[in-house]
Amino acid sequence: MIEIKNVTKKYGDIPAIKNITFDVNDGEIFAFIGHNGAGKTTLIKSIVGIHKFDEGDILINGKSIKDDPIACKKEMAFVPDNPELYEQMKAIDFIDFICDMYEVPQDIREKNIKKYAKMFEIEEKLNDTIDSFSHGMKQKIALISALAHDPKVLIMDEPFVGLDPKAVFDVKEVMNEMVKEGKIIFFSTHILDVAEKLCSRVGIIKKGELVKVGSMEEIKGDESLEKVFLELEG
Repeated sequence: MIEIKNVTKKYGDIPAIKNITFDVNDGEIFAFIGHNGAGKTTLIKSIVGIHKFDEGDILINGKSIKDDPIACKKEMAFVPDNPELYEQMKAIDFIDFICDMYEVPQDIREKNIKKYAKMFEIEEKLNDTIDSFSHGMKQKIALISALAHDPKVLIMDEPFVGLDPKAVFDVKEVMNEMVKEGKIIFFSTHILDVAEKLCSRVGIIKKGELVKVGSMEEIKGDESLEKVFLELEG
């Protein structure tokens, strides 16, 4: 479970997120949506331990990201919206580097790397340097690196940006497989029809404040998620 408790993050005197509180349960795909600058990425980077926050706490499976960040990060994988990788490394070396940090046994990493490289049709590119890759290919390497250590919690910021249609389909399939195993998927997206079809719960943030959170059916009722979102924004 992810427990976000009264979290506030300020830049100077200006709060980017204000008193955010909600939970994400095991076996859920949770969509976090909002306009550009609403605070989505700030909260996500707070959850994964990149940003320190000023008030509140965030618990990952009962552990505090403030008090025990290493234990929390061992439970998670994070795929940012802009995959900033070590571009002079070969793709396979970068993935192995991430697996080394998570202490993934050799047999498990080989199995998972092979599985996801085949899925994303990038097997023949693993020995190429990352600086030769397009944005979409870098995103695939970031995804493989995140999935190779079989995380209990997968956090993604705009994961579908730059991916081709087949890769988008494959990512959605992986997400569904993970939640069937009781794992957590938390991601931000601007693709609201994908969120509506894929997610069990959703949170909507506006100007740093959580304005709606609940099951997809509770939030949208008889309308589309897009219409509800636009009404809240307008």
